[in-house]
Amino acid sequence: MILLVLLASILIASVTIYQYDEQTKDYNIHRFGRKETATTHNIDIELKRKTTYPVNTQNLSKIFQDRIYEIADIHKLTISMYDMNGNPLKSSIPYDFEKVKEVPLSDEIINELANNSNHRILKTIDKQNISLLSSYSYINDLRYKRIGILELKMVQDNEEQKDELREFMSRLLLVYILMFIAAIALAYFLSSYITRSIQTISNKIKETRLNKQNEKITLNVASSEINSLVDAYNNMIDQLEDSAVKLAQSEREQAWREMAKQVAHEIKNPLTPMRLTVQSFLRKFDPTDENIREKIAEYSETLIQQIDVMSSIASAFSDFAKMPTQRKENIDVIDVVKHALDIFNEDFIHYIPEEQELYAHLDKTQLIRIMTNLVKNATQAMKPDEANPKIEVKVTSKDDHVVIKVSDNGKGISEENKELIFEPKFTTKTSGMGLGLPMIKNIIEAYNGTITFSSTYGIGTVFTVTLPKT
Repeated sequence: MILLVLLASILIASVTIYQYDEQTKDYNIHRFGRKETATTHNIDIELKRKTTYPVNTQNLSKIFQDRIYEIADIHKLTISMYDMNGNPLKSSIPYDFEKVKEVPLSDEIINELANNSNHRILKTIDKQNISLLSSYSYINDLRYKRIGILELKMVQDNEEQKDELREFMSRLLLVYILMFIAAIALAYFLSSYITRSIQTISNKIKETRLNKQNEKITLNVASSEINSLVDAYNNMIDQLEDSAVKLAQSEREQAWREMAKQVAHEIKNPLTPMRLTVQSFLRKFDPTDENIREKIAEYSETLIQQIDVMSSIASAFSDFAKMPTQRKENIDVIDVVKHALDIFNEDFIHYIPEEQELYAHLDKTQLIRIMTNLVKNATQAMKPDEANPKIEVKVTSKDDHVVIKVSDNGKGISEENKELIFEPKFTTKTSGMGLGLPMIKNIIEAYNGTITFSSTYGIGTVFTVTLPKT
């Protein structure tokens, strides 16, 4: 409303100024036209009088020798007479015309006058508050033969019109200032009336929750549109209460399904390395080997580690919200990663620790779970036709963090899958449920760590795990 009032005042002011300017120009032209008509009439009368001089071009200056000043004074004009070639003959300028520098008419004016159907041309020049009007027409003798060119000039001072315009604009400005103030006041009270009801609705909507009892809105005074909005909100509250009950039941069922999938996935992970360990033991078992006891102890320790993993999953099954349970102990990361890699029999897996010992306060079981998932994914990402498959596991220390890198020269990750790699249930494999990477990501973030990756499709992938030491 305020903007409309402001725009209206600007437009009206612009139109008013333009209209005043046009009216001033029209007034000056019409006024000059009346003076021109009266002047030419007087000149015709003067030519029709009996004089001692024949009416021709050469005698024009003699015929109007004194009379031209009287006519110019009566009509407040400057009168100049020229022959048909534009040479000056007589002028009403109040001094001897012949003694001043003669300025003939330009060829442009002479040609324009000759080609004009009305045999009259009008020139207008505006300079500041002054308007200069000039007209050119033919002087005819008693037989209407052209004997000369008549130039009439009038200088009009427009200052009076400008003063009137300024006075009118000042009054108009005062009116619009009052209207502007009234518009501001009206807009304020109107917006306050509207927004008061809307603010009430907004506050209620902000307080609306799916898991609590929501209050309906009651307004005593409001417009029909606001009442329609309130009715729609109250209907939504009724539907929301019904939907909350159904949603709670659906969420419980979905939570149990997700928990079952995660537990199944986590139990499946340690079973695979346990199977591989037993197979490796059976294949390499030699009773005559002098180091048989050490190897049996190593195999047994690997099996016990995986059994511990399964035991922790079974313990966490009763409390889904705490799965996996955070537990910190001072462990040697170099040694734990080595034991986690011992269950893999592939000879293209290379372990590269950059330090002899690296201690950190982490959960040994969860660290094994992280390494098992990453290395297992790396082996599955190998291309079937790869001549020199290679997986490298590097462990190093950076400031107060442990950095573990698992790199492979496998298939890599396509651009469209990079954003989905940590999404639950997302997998590019024919088997598996896509819960491995999301779960280890949750484990790492629970320790305020990070997991990132870089991959080039067709070349390979590098996963980087950063965990704080304390």
